[in-house]
Amino acid sequence: MALLDGQPGGATASVPPPGRPGDKAAPGAGDADGGTRGARGARPSGPLPGLGLALLGVGLAWGTHLLVPGVPMLTAAVLLGILAAHLPGARALVRGVGRPGLSLAGKRLMRLGIVLLGLKLGLGDVLGLGWATVVMVAAVVAATFGGTLWLGRRLKLPGDQPLLVATGYSICGASAIGAVSEAKRSEERDVAASVALVTLCGTLAIAVLPLLQQPLGLDDGQFGRWVGAGVHDVGQVVATAQTAGPDALGDAVLVKLMRVLMLAPLVAAVVVSVRRRRADRRAHQPGGAGEADGDAGVRRPPLVPLFVLGFVAMVGLRSTGLLPQAGLDLASTGQELLLAAALFGLGSAVHLPSLARTGGRLALLGLCSWIVIAGVSYGGVLLTT
Repeated sequence: MALLDGQPGGATASVPPPGRPGDKAAPGAGDADGGTRGARGARPSGPLPGLGLALLGVGLAWGTHLLVPGVPMLTAAVLLGILAAHLPGARALVRGVGRPGLSLAGKRLMRLGIVLLGLKLGLGDVLGLGWATVVMVAAVVAATFGGTLWLGRRLKLPGDQPLLVATGYSICGASAIGAVSEAKRSEERDVAASVALVTLCGTLAIAVLPLLQQPLGLDDGQFGRWVGAGVHDVGQVVATAQTAGPDALGDAVLVKLMRVLMLAPLVAAVVVSVRRRRADRRAHQPGGAGEADGDAGVRRPPLVPLFVLGFVAMVGLRSTGLLPQAGLDLASTGQELLLAAALFGLGSAVHLPSLARTGGRLALLGLCSWIVIAGVSYGGVLLTT
């Protein structure tokens, strides 16, 4: 459990402990009025009910994927979480007694899933694509991240939404949002809104991009690299690229996992930025030595959070070739189940009336970022193949 507890606040949910007078959750992350109390003021009874709901959500998401193979299980998990948060029968459970466990799933299980994600990436496979492709992917990530972050701030989106959306679009969807939000200690409402947007656009890509392969003049290999460079979540990449055959799918997954490899340095950069801002605030306090904004007694985030170190360690372990295929398959299944539970928890934190207040600006950011990553990755594929 050291891996889970190495992050500041790692053992706490993003909503205040339930049952304490006056506690409020962030708008959009709980009840319509922002409270964390359950239906009719019931006191939540710990994380187990919410973890049970997350497990049920995983089962329903898996069943949905079996019935409709074109819908990745992780996408289904987010959508089912959002649905559960708004269905009259389930809403009281999700916002009340289930909230602590669902928030716990969205944090701790997300970290474990991110660690296991590293076992899908071998350095030898990445380098086998050639340095030109490596440079192309780095350019796509940099252009998408920088452009989305700039536009999100110009649109005056609240909280960490510009940063989280930029992260999700440029690297690996909800998994990257979860990693950066842990390092930044973002509000649950910002995480949920960003995950919802990235999931929506990634799901649309499954239907839209295959229709563009022939008009854009891409062969199967080029199409796979375009999908890997431009689609957000790993599951969405697989669902999109498999329409063009096994060659496209293989290239898509490798290019996609190259983007995943950039998760660790991005999280480290976010932590450095957080530390620098805290130091600047303290320096501007009277005497220059005080704690700013209630930072007294709060540990600084580690330069590289332990779950990110775990991710890098798993990449190294996979690269040794020592793990049997059966072990890798088991880890892949576990990673998908953990992320599905985490994404169900995040989806259940979406409060659509609150999201609608910034929905227009958020949708505009998503559309513009989608155009940027699709255009830059298309140009990169043409230049490197």
